[in-house]
Amino acid sequence: MKAPARFFCAEAARLRGDALAGTAPYGLVWILIEYRSGWPANGYEGLDLEPDVKARVYSAARAARARILLIRRPGRRRPDVPPRWAVLHHDRGGAHRQTWGTWQSDQDLAGIIGALGAPGERGRPPLLLVCAHGVHDTCCAIRGRPVAGALTDRWPDLVWECTHVGGDRFAANVLVAPDGVYYGNLDAPTAMVMLEEHLADRIHVDHLRGYTDLVPPQQAALSAVLHHAGPSGRHDYVVEETVRQDDRWRMRIAGRPVGLSVFEVEVHARRAAPHQLTCRGLSASSAVYYDVASLHVGSR
Repeated sequence: MKAPARFFCAEAARLRGDALAGTAPYGLVWILIEYRSGWPANGYEGLDLEPDVKARVYSAARAARARILLIRRPGRRRPDVPPRWAVLHHDRGGAHRQTWGTWQSDQDLAGIIGALGAPGERGRPPLLLVCAHGVHDTCCAIRGRPVAGALTDRWPDLVWECTHVGGDRFAANVLVAPDGVYYGNLDAPTAMVMLEEHLADRIHVDHLRGYTDLVPPQQAALSAVLHHAGPSGRHDYVVEETVRQDDRWRMRIAGRPVGLSVFEVEVHARRAAPHQLTCRGLSASSAVYYDVASLHVGSR
C-alpha cells in the first residue's frame, strides 16, 4: 500500500490562498534567550532550568506581556563566547529600546527581570528573527533555515533563528524586533528584498502580516492603505479611530508626514472553513480573516 503524501501546512496554505494581512500576534516586548542545544517543542517552557529562576522569569514576562523566544545564530557555534539574552521594547512613535546580557548559569537569567523595567539602549538596529523551530512545526525548519542562512550572509550581526512566532502555515516567517513587524510566505530571494527595504524604512505590503502594536482588523486596514498608497515608513501612518459593530470595523488611518492622505477603511471579519493549520495539527481549525470591504481617501 502506498504511504499517504506527507502534509506540509505552508504548502496547503499557499494552495488555499490564506490571507497574510491581519495575522501578526499583538506584542510590544520580547525576551530573547540564546540556547544552543536542541529546542523543546514548547520553547522556554520546556527548558530544564533551575525551577525558581525559570518561574520568576516567566512570571515577570507575563506581567510585562512579553513573549519569550529562544534564539541561536544560524550555522555558527562559538563555544568561547557565552550565550546572550536580550529584552526588546517597542515604544510607539519609533523610540525602541534594547537591553543585552550574557548567561553562563541559570541564575544569570534573573537579570532579565530587572531589564524588563530598565530604560534600555536606544538607536541600535533591529534584529531579524527567523522562525526555524522544526520540532514545533516542520515547515518552520524547511522554509525558515534557508531564509535565515541567506539573511545571515547579508546581515550577520542582525540575524537569529528563533522558536515559534505564530502562524506556522506562513513559513518562512520573519519578525523584525523591536520594530514589531511580521513578514510571512518568504523564501530567500523575497526575504532579501523585503528586509533590505525594511531596514531602509520602506515597508512593503507584499509578505506583510502586520504590525504588532495593532490588533488584527487594524493590521488588515493598514495593509490595504499600503497596497493603495505604496511603501511607507514604519511610523508614517497612525490609526486615529476604530469603531466596531459586531464583526465589522471602521477605521480612520492618517498619514503623519505632510503630503500623506487620510483613509477611511471598513473591514469585515470572516471565519474560514476548518483546515489543518499546522503540520502536526491533530484536528481541523477555523481561522479568522479580515476582508477589506471599502477604502476611501478622506480629508483632514
